[in-house]
Amino acid sequence: MPHLQFEVNKKLDNNTKDKFVNSIRETFSQVMDTGTDHIAISIREYDKYNLTIGRANPTDDICLMNLDIREGRTIEKRRELALRYMAIVNELLQIDNRNQYITFTQHTGEDFHLIERYLASWEAGEDPLA
Repeated sequence: MPHLQFEVNKKLDNNTKDKFVNSIRETFSQVMDTGTDHIAISIREYDKYNLTIGRANPTDDICLMNLDIREGRTIEKRRELALRYMAIVNELLQIDNRNQYITFTQHTGEDFHLIERYLASWEAGEDPLA
């Protein structure tokens, strides 16, 4: 059950958020070869000066992404996801690619719990809730 967290230093309207989370969820499913019902997404909005990246100007829009995922994805898959997410953030949230930063944290399946059960280790083509 990935938890995909996006922190931005700007306010987003609900229509933009809806397009954004749907694009993020569908992209994760495609790239990581899994279903969508177990994907959790957080959007946190902060005031302008509450997020920073050293190479950005203080008034720039910033997006920090923390992606908690299950172990087993290759660096190539993680890199593909990172680049696609940066493109989505750029297109939908209008944040320059240079002002985005992604951190992946990998967990065993047993670290992710739903009311029905905890998740197993990742396998290609799976639907973890089936």
